[in-house]
Amino acid sequence: MLPTSLPSPRIIDPASVSPLRWGIIGPGGIAASFADAVHNYTTQRIVAVASKTPGRGEAFATPRNIEIVLDSYDALVTHPDVDVVYVATTHEFHKEHALLAIAAGKHVLIEKPCALNRADVETIEAAAKAAGVLAMEAMWTRYLPQTDVIRQVLSEGILGELSLVVSDFGQDLRGVPRCMSSVSGGGLLDLGIYNFAFSSLVLGNATSITTTGKLTLTGVDETTTTFFSYSNGARAVATVSLATYTPTAASISGVNGMITVDTPFFTPTGLTLYGPDFNPKPVARWNDESGIREHEGLGYQATALASFVDQGILDSPARPLAEVANDIGLLEQARHQIGAFLDGEARG
Repeated sequence: MLPTSLPSPRIIDPASVSPLRWGIIGPGGIAASFADAVHNYTTQRIVAVASKTPGRGEAFATPRNIEIVLDSYDALVTHPDVDVVYVATTHEFHKEHALLAIAAGKHVLIEKPCALNRADVETIEAAAKAAGVLAMEAMWTRYLPQTDVIRQVLSEGILGELSLVVSDFGQDLRGVPRCMSSVSGGGLLDLGIYNFAFSSLVLGNATSITTTGKLTLTGVDETTTTFFSYSNGARAVATVSLATYTPTAASISGVNGMITVDTPFFTPTGLTLYGPDFNPKPVARWNDESGIREHEGLGYQATALASFVDQGILDSPARPLAEVANDIGLLEQARHQIGAFLDGEARG
């Protein structure tokens, strides 16, 4: 018998954690959303920003009352008023700038994907461990209320033995140069990291994957479908596209029923539990009633990081770097299986 209600999420009270002082490297669009969410929904504070583009740092800082504006990343990571660094530069610089912060003894939140390949994630992980600081990928979905509800559903075995995870994420990003770039572009790295992380949240590490897809004229992956196999016989399917819009939804199926995640599945949203029947009716529903929507949810990860620091936890239990390395390694495999190689990658 399936329950008629879903568990309540266990959310960290922002007022219960230490207010860390954050510095931002790379004041672009996602950094703006992050800074606004942090200031509006947490007790954390953005105190510094660094940009190498003249005037960009000031334009970012002024409306947000950020007092420290620097034109050097080194100056930011070594600034005595900065406790933690948020790396929000483009993908190809994530490893370099994360290591810069780590070398300065600062905790670091690295925008996803935290590196371009598995080896680089492992380098970041080793450096953070040696320095005694927390390095965390900004996979913000892992810290949202609905994800904790999903964790409880899985731990309580409500769905029974799991058999299938399905997700999709598609947007038309063909006009965005960084997404089309052979340096660090493609749909898998920019969008697919969410799908791969969702599959690993539910089913763990895949034993193998098979990817089919299409390339852009610049040689990066445009549209892909990846099939995941797991040691327990479960399967996952992830479709990703930077050429067209898709429902951007997700579902988890087991022998007892199915839970669906409302679109877009990676932002604050709702969940529906269905029974195992053909054309089933909803059995239970959970709605996010926080009022926090879309990128406003970026603040949850900042509160989580501060909580980990308070507890002396130096690897996120919600998204360990070993899991990040595995997922990014699978992204590498997926890209290479369809012939999508970034500049400098060896073609085996």
